[in-house]
Amino acid sequence: MLDRTLNTIFFESLSHTNTLLNGLNELRLKGHLIDITLKANGRSFRAHRAVLASCSEYFRAMFTDAMKESQQKEISLNGVTAAGIELLLEYAYTSKLELNLANVQDVLSAASHIQLEAVVEACSNYLQSQLDVDNCVDIVSIAEMYSLDKLRQRVYRFICAHLSEFVKTHEISVLARHQLEHILACDYPVDCSEIVVLNTVLQWIKKSEKTLHDARMCNRLLGLVRLAEVTAADVERTLQSVGFSSSNSLYALTKSLAQTQKRLAVVPTSNNSDNALINSRGMELALVKVGGFGLEGITNDITYYLPSVKKWRHLTSIPHVEQCNYGIATLRNELYVVGGCYNVCLKEYMHPFGFRFSPMSNSWTTIAPMQQDRCRFSLNFVGEFLYAVGGASEMDDVEDMEAVDLPDQQQGATAECYDPSTDKWTYIPMLPGNRTQHAGAAQDHYLYISGGLDRHRVLSSFYRYNTKMQVWEQLTPMLTPRADHMMVSINERIYVCGGWTERSMADTRTLIDTIDVYNKDSCTWEVVTHIPTPRFHAGIVAVNTKIYIIGGFYSDSMFDLTRSVIECYDVESNQWTSVERYPQNIWECNCIGLYIPKCRDDMEVIVDSEDF
Repeated sequence: MLDRTLNTIFFESLSHTNTLLNGLNELRLKGHLIDITLKANGRSFRAHRAVLASCSEYFRAMFTDAMKESQQKEISLNGVTAAGIELLLEYAYTSKLELNLANVQDVLSAASHIQLEAVVEACSNYLQSQLDVDNCVDIVSIAEMYSLDKLRQRVYRFICAHLSEFVKTHEISVLARHQLEHILACDYPVDCSEIVVLNTVLQWIKKSEKTLHDARMCNRLLGLVRLAEVTAADVERTLQSVGFSSSNSLYALTKSLAQTQKRLAVVPTSNNSDNALINSRGMELALVKVGGFGLEGITNDITYYLPSVKKWRHLTSIPHVEQCNYGIATLRNELYVVGGCYNVCLKEYMHPFGFRFSPMSNSWTTIAPMQQDRCRFSLNFVGEFLYAVGGASEMDDVEDMEAVDLPDQQQGATAECYDPSTDKWTYIPMLPGNRTQHAGAAQDHYLYISGGLDRHRVLSSFYRYNTKMQVWEQLTPMLTPRADHMMVSINERIYVCGGWTERSMADTRTLIDTIDVYNKDSCTWEVVTHIPTPRFHAGIVAVNTKIYIIGGFYSDSMFDLTRSVIECYDVESNQWTSVERYPQNIWECNCIGLYIPKCRDDMEVIVDSEDF
């Protein structure tokens, strides 16, 4: 008797889609089952209604709704080219499309007309990939014509990011008024000073006879230039170089607007000279957390906090194996990460390598390695030069120090200087005594070094290095020996913050809850405030006139976490405030102030650990 049990299987042919498309295209090429003819520019193209309707909302509505075209055998497509329709039919039947600069506008025009969104997006992506300073105005005009908002934003961001090069090309002369106005108003980062922006606007106005004699429009365009960032002398020189004399109305208008903007102080500035920007457009000073440890272990992630957004977001990652105890510093708003150590099979390895990150280009580059590996050292810019001082090194174990190319000096902490213009490190005179886990800060042409460890002894000593005379000078010691602390320079004053010391009687580490300031005139120290929540291994940084303390431990136990509380001390108001906490538990992180573009694409918010 036949078993009536059904043994069901499901079959799916992976090649069926290609078989179907190949079959439909063959029918089209042979003219079989054709039921519609498209006409464009006097040329005719035969096709199948079902194929066109399946991939185009335009044709689906035309052939299925009560429209007269649904009964017609021929459809005239006005406003599109025959070349564009031919390529789109090829795509509809083969899923393949060949784009180049000669045909992309024909394809885009036809795809927009018949609502082939996938092709519109492909054209937009292609145009973006071909973007350069010599075709950007044409591409942004195409984006505006076909309402490609994403492409339009990308092109304007590109123009701003390459403005110094763009203004030297012919493209500036074909820029429409509304396009120039958008470049000035969009607040995207630019790669040139505001004096170049002013020069560009004046040159453009001078070439546009219509705008030149329209006082209202001149006022509007010049009002979008951040004249508060330009000195009066530079305004004067620029007006004269473009050809406007003091008797010209545009000359008087520009000078008046510059005075008004300076009086209103519409452009915020930072007192952090290490982070001096070429231009503040599209940038915001952020609190940046670099690396550190979390509940999942060591991380190379770099995150940032914009005051305008009030959320922590991912910025980038250090391009190296997970590491810690490195030095960080900034110059011209670029972040330098140098040295450090990493673990392999529970053994600590130190290294001398360095990396530089540009927030403007969102890219990393390598710099020359230090002459010796270092971790738990200080890294600071003094003027244009980067100084690495002390720290632990594999060279500490080298017995034959004559084989090492060190300065001819008494025993001490080695130090070296990096010149970004030559990408070279050179040794400088040693800092007297061994020193790790100390702090460094720069002011004028001096490098200050405070505290740290000499093997197992916590130091209170305070030195400064005169970079002009190339000599170390011992200053008045700190009030309390400190290690793992931070030293910052604010308004010509030196502050030391946090850290710990050892009580010799109990041989235990004790947190230091004060922020002390050094008076250069009297060569004395004084306590200025007490930290509300003192902690071990916190990240400490000065951003403008505020000192931020992030994460760490309440006690000398890694299980006594602070829940990453962020406290802020304003040195001008002498007030403490709390900032929204870091969303994850962190310790032994580095922190720094850095200007970040406000229009970044990868605005990934850091997930709060309490959500799990």
